[in-house]
Amino acid sequence: MQKNVQHVFLVGAKSLGAYGGYETFINKLTEYHQNNEKIKYHVACKANGDGCMDETKVDGVTKISDTEFTYHNAHCFKIYIPNIGPAQAIYYDVAALHECCKYIKKNRINNPIVYIMACRIGPFAGHYYKKIHKLGGKVYLNPDGHEWMRAKWSAPIRKYWKISEQMMVKYCDLAICDSVNIEKYIHECYDGKGIHGVNPSTTFIAYGAETRKSQLADDDQKLLDWYQQKGLTAKSYYLVVGRFVPENNYETMIREYMKSKSERDFAIITNVNYKFLEELEDRLHFKSDPRIKFVGTVYDQELLMKIRENAYGYFHGHEVGGTNPSLLEALGSTDLNLLLNVGFNREVGEDGALYWDKGDGELANLIEKADEMSEKEIKAFGVRAKKRISDEYSWEHIVDLYEKVFLNGVK
Repeated sequence: MQKNVQHVFLVGAKSLGAYGGYETFINKLTEYHQNNEKIKYHVACKANGDGCMDETKVDGVTKISDTEFTYHNAHCFKIYIPNIGPAQAIYYDVAALHECCKYIKKNRINNPIVYIMACRIGPFAGHYYKKIHKLGGKVYLNPDGHEWMRAKWSAPIRKYWKISEQMMVKYCDLAICDSVNIEKYIHECYDGKGIHGVNPSTTFIAYGAETRKSQLADDDQKLLDWYQQKGLTAKSYYLVVGRFVPENNYETMIREYMKSKSERDFAIITNVNYKFLEELEDRLHFKSDPRIKFVGTVYDQELLMKIRENAYGYFHGHEVGGTNPSLLEALGSTDLNLLLNVGFNREVGEDGALYWDKGDGELANLIEKADEMSEKEIKAFGVRAKKRISDEYSWEHIVDLYEKVFLNGVK
């Protein structure tokens, strides 16, 4: 192994080139650092099951063996997971950590950093913390958002998430928080609860976003075909992109949109969960409103970027979690953003967005006001939103901060 190279093992993403926060983050981190001779990345990927890695569909991959390949100069290794239902995610992280330790030992890697994303494996945290320290390494953690608050989990699972979070924060050398609010929360909950009663060591590094425009032209056939298929045209729709889960407040957004007098469409790009969709239909009867359009998923990043740019306005209803990638992407692309009024979203959007609360009629009124805004007013919001992204959230800025933390630690 080369000397004077910092080896960093990344655990917690399912695959590279996929649609998800950690996947996007690792993709960008390795892309921007692919020629960085001071850092060598090792990335765990899922070999099978939901969201697994299919390296044949990703450009720039060099195969090493059936379970290993290189991508952006990163060494990637695949983990096979037995079909054990909801416990798969926990099994995957534990198996990935086991592989990391094996690889570190076999290759005699000095001072490795193992960076774990999300707090899934609390009961195993102490064991792997000691094992990695014994190998001369350090454990870094991205605690993600308030996973235990997500509405999709049952009460016992929520309890597990909360306990798991506490244990993982205790057994890490550094928690890298992607939101100032999350960092504050970690200290409020866990100060004095670390090893020997110390406070957790934390730093703040956000997610990143692109600041460029889509490579697709306004008359690109791919875009025009998509619009025709979905019954949309540029600037004729409000948009939302995100996971179809209750805590993202689809119910409030759809209900309020139905109350509004807007003549524009509301296009919803999401992976539909039919059970939740039926529950919403029972409560809202949105199928009777032709403006509400579920338009499926869009995995082509350039097309998605163009659809965002051409939206009249963008809704963001995420209530749980830290800095959300889809919010950063919206602020980087869409001029007019209407965000749920919570700390995480205000922290990111500041004066570059409009804010709404969940009270009856509040969002509906804001939609009607937004419909009446002049082009000049909308443009001014767009300029401020893009400035927020380029100043604080550009990928160049974010990966520079990560390089400093990986190479120098936190002063």
